[in-house]
Amino acid sequence: MTATRENLSISVAAGKGGTGKTLISASLAQALAVEFPAVQVLDCDVEEPNCSILLHPEISGREDVNILVPEVDMSRCTHCKQCAHVCEVGAIAAIGQAVLTFHDMCSGCGACSFVCPTGAISEVPLRIGELAHGAATVPGGRRPIDFYEGRLDVGHQRATPVTNATKATISPDMITIVDAPPGTACPMQEAVADTDYCILVTEPTPFGLANLREAVDTCRRMDVPCGVVINRDRDNDVEMAAYISDENLDVLMRVPERRSIAEAYSRGETLLSANDEWRDALLAMYESIAEAVAAESAAPSA
Repeated sequence: MTATRENLSISVAAGKGGTGKTLISASLAQALAVEFPAVQVLDCDVEEPNCSILLHPEISGREDVNILVPEVDMSRCTHCKQCAHVCEVGAIAAIGQAVLTFHDMCSGCGACSFVCPTGAISEVPLRIGELAHGAATVPGGRRPIDFYEGRLDVGHQRATPVTNATKATISPDMITIVDAPPGTACPMQEAVADTDYCILVTEPTPFGLANLREAVDTCRRMDVPCGVVINRDRDNDVEMAAYISDENLDVLMRVPERRSIAEAYSRGETLLSANDEWRDALLAMYESIAEAVAAESAAPSA
């Protein structure tokens, strides 16, 4: 489906944690909810989701996120050990006349069940996380924000199925804001993949610049256009300015280092709570993104 101003999917990511990524996600969603009738937020930072702290949604439903793991019927097992040989993560082991399964290590690929010559291995569901759904009311908003939160259960390491379950809720009739996990590893890439645009939130520090470089390279390898929001901006970082200029990156918005913003954030509030003037800035950022996506779509393929 062709992206339009009314149904863009925008991921918000950061090369490192603590840059204000979720603040930008929640603030942008609130500003859009005043202007547009259909906005949704997907919290795909599934190992530590916290959009709900800023948006205060009323949760109306929860469902398990499962993967399929092996269960062995020893009465049908011939001890051929093919299951153990095919498992790339060591989640199943054939030792003598015993077959041991380690569900916490299992990736849920199903290879062991596929290669078993006697059908001794079946696949059973294992809960690894949860998908919550609700609505977040915005003062002056045309409709509540449609809110989804993926949460990986403690003790499990497979974030991707929870991320994918959360992203499966994207509506083609809504503006979608995807709050991605920090960093540039697989969880971030899964969240950013296939979105129309990625906002990269950074800060004017050496760490911020180093991680921004990685995040920009990651987006470009994934063919997802991106721009930059500089949080806690002091307008005096020469290296950051030089990098942004050299890479021809758009600075979508600057959020100054201001006490009122820090205090609002510490209370679990967004930029709009700190000062209503941010609504216009956030909407202007969205219009810039919509124009960039439209220009990208209109550009001839190489």
